[in-house]
Amino acid sequence: MNITNICCIGAGYVGGPTMAVIAEKCPHIKVTVVDLNEKRIAAWNDKDINNIPIYEPGLNEIVAHARGRNLFFSTDVDKAIDEAQLIFISVNTPTKTYGTGKGMAADLKHIELCARQIAKVAKNDKIIVEKSTLPVRTAEAIKSILDNTGNGVQFQILSNPEFLAEGTAVVDLLNPDRVLIGGETTVEGQKAIDALVEVYANWVPKDRILKTNVWSSELSKLTANAFLAQRVSSINAISELCEKTEANVNEVAKAIGMDSRIGSKFLKASVGFGGSCFQKDILNLVYISKAFGLHEVADYWEQVIIMNDHQKRRFSKNIVQTLYNTVSGKKIAFLGWAFKKDTNDTRESAAIYVADDLINEQASVALYDPKVSYQQALSDLDYLDTRTPAENEKYLMASGDAYEACQNAHAIAILTEWDEFKAYDWQKIYDNMLKPAFVFDGRNLLDADKMRAIGFVYQSIGSR
Repeated sequence: MNITNICCIGAGYVGGPTMAVIAEKCPHIKVTVVDLNEKRIAAWNDKDINNIPIYEPGLNEIVAHARGRNLFFSTDVDKAIDEAQLIFISVNTPTKTYGTGKGMAADLKHIELCARQIAKVAKNDKIIVEKSTLPVRTAEAIKSILDNTGNGVQFQILSNPEFLAEGTAVVDLLNPDRVLIGGETTVEGQKAIDALVEVYANWVPKDRILKTNVWSSELSKLTANAFLAQRVSSINAISELCEKTEANVNEVAKAIGMDSRIGSKFLKASVGFGGSCFQKDILNLVYISKAFGLHEVADYWEQVIIMNDHQKRRFSKNIVQTLYNTVSGKKIAFLGWAFKKDTNDTRESAAIYVADDLINEQASVALYDPKVSYQQALSDLDYLDTRTPAENEKYLMASGDAYEACQNAHAIAILTEWDEFKAYDWQKIYDNMLKPAFVFDGRNLLDADKMRAIGFVYQSIGSR
């Protein structure tokens, strides 16, 4: 099948950037991104390209170039499904908050709704591509729904998980380490795989496009995120030991990272990992393992989450202990709210949980993040349901810039590794803070010697 028309259901962090790059690299293919969220689609279509809903370096230029040519954003889901030969499903699969598997299993209700909508609308054969991160054997459920509720047309289900990292998504999409496509071993399944291979082959070398069965593809995505998160929790565990033994975690990380068997990536100690994927996917892996009776496997992976939660808690606990065991009525400046730099995504950000802990101690948190709005931060705190929205608004303060956030603050907590933080006039910040002026660097971003020379009481992760 020669693909000339693609539809993507879901205009979020995966669907939007992925489809923008496909449209950019495949001008002969019409790409339509659909979503029921009218506000989100309106933002993708905003005349001011800087107002698109997702911030990723380089994304707005690609969207501007392809939008209206062969890249379209729409709320007309049925029309896009009807016209497309190949349909990506890229909707949210959050951790369940109810019923069996609550707190661990993936909530697949949006996936099932997509499958039923496709089955209802489709009048000719379609290739359905799982782009969302899903539990193993979800493709089986999707195929069952399509085959039993459709109009007699044939569907082929492929798994094509994304491996992009937020903050470098555009680079990752333009030059991926690999593209993974899983499908059935039937003749029709292999033809569907080949059709998707030819789409990616417009810019990705074919030796980087891996073909597997659909189950291996689904599990590979969960496993990749689990391994990456495991490395973060491992170095964070060592960071706590470093603080007790006077070792320096940066020196330890450099030493072990030079071992070619280990490598240097994902060995940066921090206040903990966040984002939409790591915790959700590991919890999913834990749940699946328990469902199959693999309790030792489940316990092993669950420890990665336990360590990450501990790292966040001990960071906030250390702030309280260092500030003479009370932060009540004290102003703590938060620099950063996004879960990592170069993104406006706040899902599972460590900053949310550290702020929640400090507000429980009646601290006032003054927030500045270059890409995250005050309203988004308030929404994140409200979602925890720890206290009323009015109380969150009382304790979380908006700031126009970092200097305002730090004005008359008792302490600064660095929660996101934005590059601009390194370029600030830290002498000016110090002069305008209450003394002693504390800095808790949750990202090991700043030069400890320089900060102490200015006069700060400076603490970082993994060193005394």
